[in-house]
Amino acid sequence: GGQPRNVQPFSDEDASIETMSHCSGFSDPASFTEDGPEVDEEATQEDLEYKLKGFIDLTLDKSAKTRQAALESLKNAFSSKILYEFIMERRMTLTDSIERCIKKGKSDEQCAAAGLAALLCVQLGSGIESEEIFKTLGPVLKKIVCDGTASIQARQACATCLGICCFIVTDDITELYSTMECLEIIFTKAYQRDRDTNSVSGTHNTVLHISALLAWTLLLTICPMNEVKKKIEMHLYKLPSLLSCDDVNMRIAAGETLALLFELARETDTDFFYEDMELLTEKLRALATDGNKHRAKVDKRKQRSVFRDVLRAVEERDFPTETVKFGPERMYIDCWVKKQTYDTFKEILGSGMQYHLQSNEFLRNVFELGPPVMLDAATLKTMKISRFERHLYNSAAFKARTKARSKCRDKRADVGEFF
Repeated sequence: GGQPRNVQPFSDEDASIETMSHCSGFSDPASFTEDGPEVDEEATQEDLEYKLKGFIDLTLDKSAKTRQAALESLKNAFSSKILYEFIMERRMTLTDSIERCIKKGKSDEQCAAAGLAALLCVQLGSGIESEEIFKTLGPVLKKIVCDGTASIQARQACATCLGICCFIVTDDITELYSTMECLEIIFTKAYQRDRDTNSVSGTHNTVLHISALLAWTLLLTICPMNEVKKKIEMHLYKLPSLLSCDDVNMRIAAGETLALLFELARETDTDFFYEDMELLTEKLRALATDGNKHRAKVDKRKQRSVFRDVLRAVEERDFPTETVKFGPERMYIDCWVKKQTYDTFKEILGSGMQYHLQSNEFLRNVFELGPPVMLDAATLKTMKISRFERHLYNSAAFKARTKARSKCRDKRADVGEFF
């Protein structure tokens, strides 16, 4: 067992440089699947694992910059590859490193460590191993979330991580309720801020309130029906106040949560009636057609798109089905619960979401996709488009799209031909 080829051993002197150089190697999951000559997969896996072992060691480095770079490298690798066996052997070491970085690190390091903790549970799925990790990290995450002296970014990352990890480890119902209460304490402050217009710290804390609200909403989707009813009664009449928030992301988060609550309320009670329906639909319609000049065009476009769907959900009980393609498979997002779950995991996995939908058994169970589809190398090769063919296809599609848009924008075009 000599050292894997093409990998230099780590040393104290060049640890930071080594980390930075390898970190870029995991910046894009596509780097693992680039077109090119066939390589020895076993040797490549050995090289990857050797680098990952180095990164795990570097999470204990004296330099905060080195620790953070190592955490980011591990995050990139975990989001773009399935490393179940590798992680299983080192889960306690990783948990200890994450705990230490969250407790003693500064803001950026805490954010990276919280992100890695979430990915660790995503990799291991729902089982005893994830439960052990959550038992260790759960109290630490809650402490940071509720710590007013910690940075907003760290609290925000820990709130998201807390929601995802608790969602994965769902066996203990008391822990689920306890975590939801912790998140409620945070985002319900946004209700108070709405009443207190002179609150200066409100806008500063908005990003934290958004993360706490979205994490809480994710956990609500796995609550028993009697608990769902309690939460709906508690929040359904208070949430509309957040639609007047100055922050577009808070307005969108509140709108999507409202749509989800209405969906759950109608599932639990077919005769569900909302007293202030007329006032609420007026608010939603105003946001779906918002034309305020003082708001950025991008924000308005994004907001109008979301609130058109929210208005349809509240008024007509309708959801515009989305299709997610990954490999040879398709997944249909046909309800707000599924959309909320998909958006949360996409946020943490980024461009690795499609890969995990194909290969991660836990995620496939969540979205009821069944066991991973096993395809042999020959089938995969026939399905794969070469880089040149992909370029030609994209180029043709771009030209067709430009031509169509130009035609639509031309005021002289005959309106009748579009019907």
